[in-house]
Amino acid sequence: MHPPDPGTVVVRHGEIGVKSEQVRRRMERLLRDNVDALMADRGIDGRVQHRRNRLLIFTDDPEAACDAATDAFGVVSASPARRVDPTIEAITDALTAAARAHYRGGTFALRARRAGESDAHPFSSRDLESEGGAAVWEAAEDGGADPEVDLDDPDIEFFVDCREDEAFVFLEKRPGPGGLPLGSQDPLVALFSGGIDSPVAAWEAMRRGAPVVPLYVSLGEYGGVDREGRAQATASDLARYAPDRDLRLRVAPAGDLIEDVVTSVDGGRMLVVRRAMYRIAEHVARDADAVGIVTGESVGQKSSQTTANLAATSAAVDLPVHRPLLTADKTDITQRAREVGTYRDSTVPAGCNQLVPEYPETRGRPEEIAALEPDDVDGRTRAIADRIEVLDTLDAPAGGETA
Repeated sequence: MHPPDPGTVVVRHGEIGVKSEQVRRRMERLLRDNVDALMADRGIDGRVQHRRNRLLIFTDDPEAACDAATDAFGVVSASPARRVDPTIEAITDALTAAARAHYRGGTFALRARRAGESDAHPFSSRDLESEGGAAVWEAAEDGGADPEVDLDDPDIEFFVDCREDEAFVFLEKRPGPGGLPLGSQDPLVALFSGGIDSPVAAWEAMRRGAPVVPLYVSLGEYGGVDREGRAQATASDLARYAPDRDLRLRVAPAGDLIEDVVTSVDGGRMLVVRRAMYRIAEHVARDADAVGIVTGESVGQKSSQTTANLAATSAAVDLPVHRPLLTADKTDITQRAREVGTYRDSTVPAGCNQLVPEYPETRGRPEEIAALEPDDVDGRTRAIADRIEVLDTLDAPAGGETA
């Protein structure tokens, strides 16, 4: 919902504003470039300008531009807005037009904010709220409505953001993902399993500014093309958030190694497999100048994810293993997958495998699990990493998951 004649989208960030001046400026430029890339990818004409503590998008398609901006990591909220002169007259005129277009009765609230030096305007924020509220009230009455103010839980809100040189009138603040601009941190290799959790973990890493290198370790006959297809599809879903980054899925052919593990290891099998995956991911990270590994593990969700087993698997590599979902409940992870847009593709039916032993180890010790690994596991995982296939990105939907 927006006021008549909106030609601007106000884009707000949050955490960037508490950084040092030099870091803040760098991140704001990066955020501007990321928003610009999202708009270009979606064919939205517009011009993105940087202002202190916000961006402005000038466009003839504010709805689409706002949707693109709220997919940019680092954006807290965005609003299609009408840009006017910073005068009481211009602001109240815009509020009147907005009320006539959208206020059909019920309760309303006016939120006004004036920024700048104290002498920048001959009015205060309270003046804006008083006169702006009166303009909305009169417009509602003129339209036959019975207006009522409710500052706590109104049916409709009107916003005014008045700066020294310009003012904006808008009717909503659409939430963005928050976090930090993508590219403000060094890359991480994200292990994709073809399930619900791993793409959500990758998205969370991206939300904190880290580009990801998606990696699927093929388990041969113990995995299957369906799981690989789900991993490829969810990587493509995430590519929608970063169209100028390479989020093509890397597939590591580890079937022969997995077969050796299955035939030689019983209780600690899943931990040996997990350590091999980490080793492959570490080799990929070295090649890609990535500084860590991201997984979708959370404490206790599976037998391989007890606190003891997480320690035993992490010990296989020197790079840090990041687990953004470490303490998250499965229901919360699933809900996040729906919001991010990866849920549908990560739940396409796939055949089960027989990799998990009947009695899996739940309290593995690093030295004991290491003793179960195949000979020359580091050399073999290096060779697997050297044979990686990069898959083309699938066509991802333009909007988030709604199922």
